[in-house]
Amino acid sequence: MTSNVIGDSKTEALEALSNRPAVYKNLERAALIEHAVRRGEGELTAWGPFNAVTTPHTGRSPKDKFIVTDEETAGRVWWGEVNREMSEAHFDLLFDDVVAYLREQEAFQTDVFAGADPAVTVPVRFISTGAWQSLFVRNMFVRPDAARLEEFQPEFTVLHAPNMQADPARHGTRSGTFIVLNLSKKIVLIGGTNYAGEMKKSIFSVLNYVYPLKGILSMHCSANVGDDGDVAVFFGLSGTGKTTLSADPARGLIGDDEHGWSDSGVFNFEGGCYAKVIRLSADGEPEIYSTTRRFGTILENVVVDPRTREIDLDDDSITENTRASYPIDFIPNHVPEGRAGQPRNIIFLTCDAFGVLPPVSRLTADQAMYHFLSGYTAKVAGTERGITEPQATFSACFGAPFLPLHPGTYARMLGERIDKHGVDCWLVNTGWTGGGYGTGCRMKLGYTRKMITAILDGSLKKAPGEPDPIFGLTIPAAVPGVPAEILNPRNTWDDTDAYDREAKKLARMFRDNFEDYADQVTDAIRQAAPRG
Repeated sequence: MTSNVIGDSKTEALEALSNRPAVYKNLERAALIEHAVRRGEGELTAWGPFNAVTTPHTGRSPKDKFIVTDEETAGRVWWGEVNREMSEAHFDLLFDDVVAYLREQEAFQTDVFAGADPAVTVPVRFISTGAWQSLFVRNMFVRPDAARLEEFQPEFTVLHAPNMQADPARHGTRSGTFIVLNLSKKIVLIGGTNYAGEMKKSIFSVLNYVYPLKGILSMHCSANVGDDGDVAVFFGLSGTGKTTLSADPARGLIGDDEHGWSDSGVFNFEGGCYAKVIRLSADGEPEIYSTTRRFGTILENVVVDPRTREIDLDDDSITENTRASYPIDFIPNHVPEGRAGQPRNIIFLTCDAFGVLPPVSRLTADQAMYHFLSGYTAKVAGTERGITEPQATFSACFGAPFLPLHPGTYARMLGERIDKHGVDCWLVNTGWTGGGYGTGCRMKLGYTRKMITAILDGSLKKAPGEPDPIFGLTIPAAVPGVPAEILNPRNTWDDTDAYDREAKKLARMFRDNFEDYADQVTDAIRQAAPRG
């Protein structure tokens, strides 16, 4: 591709791109859906949501994500498998080619804020060739009112060209797909994939770089708040239950996925939710289920009856990773300002594919730091390309794919805040019980909800418990409404010898994984390792 942009400054190129007549600016919901239908980007479903199919990319492409290495980032970014390097020269070529491509396309500009705290919010401009992806952005981030939109000046700009393919030989990419963050120039390039989650998570990665440098802890978590101002934070990777468990009708929803923790308290990074909807039911998750029946919701990869346009949330023939994107105000009990005070409880959510971790356990402060740095869970089918069944994994800070800085940076900041505010910490296993994946069964959501309720109402803090002999976690003797026999996972296995073997196997995996962090933490944190 020949570019006529080379030689222009990037600022001038972005301004020229934004000011083209073929760029629709900050359209409202209905207009974006009209354009999406007109352009054949998907279809309206029976109850109003717009459904798009993003195959072959029905999840993130982490191996195609790059950060530009330059004078600012070279000694600061946590380089390696998570953050792959791209040279400034390759970025310049790709930038010029993306701008040249977008100049020839009808495009949509969406100006939003990342971060609900007005004192530290980051203005972001998206320019996309997709109308439905532009509505996704409008759903997911903080939407400016007319006055703020009038004076909007972007700090970061995202150029989104989902149908453009990179040339690996020319651009230094791994494939035709690219997610490239230039943190110094404050530009993000995305192409070769229609999966909208890349837009959301690229800005999460940006904030994970920007906010810690300002003394604000960035977190891959959901958060809610009770009537007395008690904030709960739920850490966890995709599929562990962050969205489901934070959408509690008895509590105010601050946000379902990404938050900051400042001296003022917790604030949402976003203005919407991005929920998994596979096998969603009105009985199990009524608040989220209702959003799949509302105009303005974006559905991804949900199967639709071609005649009736009714959706089938039980059908995973396209992907297990079916999604719904909707503004947070679609949830009746959301917190409109998107922020609250200091947390009282931190809950680490894990989806244990081995079925050996307790369904709920209390952590000491040192155990909390150990499990935060470990970030054990299972990758759930569909959240990344090539994952077809749960696989045990360790993801530092429950969000390693989105951390531009070393995990120790986030861990130190979390530890300081736990100590300063006297936060209680818990580990909740939403994964398997009675055996591992393929043998046991998934923990019942109803039981998990009762465990969360007991944590948040303070009853588990006072309840007697005993330490797990292998993992050292304190298992409560009883939880109201939960059968006592399922609280100790060993009791749920028919073959207790098999349980012991699997538990010790997972304990070794914990210890082996933690070797990467052992020389950066206190002896007390190292001693919090499983003993088996």
